[in-house]
Amino acid sequence: MTALLNDRRTRRRSITYVVLLVTCLVLMVFSSSPPVQELQKGIAFAFKPVQAGVDSVARGIGSLIATIGEIDTLHRTNDELTTENATLRAENARAQELERENQILTGLLQVQSGLGFQSIAATVIGRETSEFRRLVTIDVGTDRGIAIGDVVVADGGALAGRVTDVTGDTASVLLINDTTSTVIGQLGTNQATGSVIGQLGGVLVMENIDSTERVQINDQVVTAGIDLGNGVRSPFPKGLLIGTVVDDQRDANAVVQTAFIEPAVNLDKLEYVLVITSYKGGLPPVDQQAVPCPTGSATLPVGEQPCVTASPAPAGAP
Repeated sequence: MTALLNDRRTRRRSITYVVLLVTCLVLMVFSSSPPVQELQKGIAFAFKPVQAGVDSVARGIGSLIATIGEIDTLHRTNDELTTENATLRAENARAQELERENQILTGLLQVQSGLGFQSIAATVIGRETSEFRRLVTIDVGTDRGIAIGDVVVADGGALAGRVTDVTGDTASVLLINDTTSTVIGQLGTNQATGSVIGQLGGVLVMENIDSTERVQINDQVVTAGIDLGNGVRSPFPKGLLIGTVVDDQRDANAVVQTAFIEPAVNLDKLEYVLVITSYKGGLPPVDQQAVPCPTGSATLPVGEQPCVTASPAPAGAP
């Protein structure tokens, strides 16, 4: 029974193969005939617009997909470039800031070497610029030898102010444009002196200049360093630049005149300063201050200092 079934399957397969072979031969014969070829051309011509449309749609879809891919790539590239550009801008700004700071510090080092006094560099870490006061805080104090009364200078050796309060690691500096600040200034051309008083409006006022002296615009004003007598030194060393004369005010009937001074540095934007630690102005030490001697044979109470005469100002005083 099984053998019979296998014979039937084999015959069916053989018949199918023969039929397909004959069909192919017939089609080959007919396809090479002119009528069939013309028919094929006609059918191809009829379907050509459809084929072109299908091809166009296919190309459009392919182009759209490619464009979407390119847009996504461009977005990623643009994001990367934006991030890189921001990083470069930040690095460039930092480099410019470092260059600016380096120029300021280099200038301070040059000032320090030619100042003639021992000094310590400091950074401004606090600022009080109210309508009444002009104070800054610096990052050095008693641990670096800073004391009340020390003179503070800025870039170019210009006078900035004096230390008025000090802690272990900070100090407060009263700037010369504070309304409570007074400095004895001296004109560069004729050495006339006057009191330079702080003003919050941007310029300083130099008062009590002898009216017989000629005040010239653009004349430089420096610290006079005048000895105040009785062994009392000027609070400021002689020759520190205060600013430049920008205007003057004269009254024909007055014995004094007034000049207006532009500070040599922008006192409201100080960043780095030098604190002079070896100049001691103002009152001499207590043991060198004069005490009136008693008259007659009276005896001083126990514990009171014996009378002394004022010692000369220290060597190098102005």
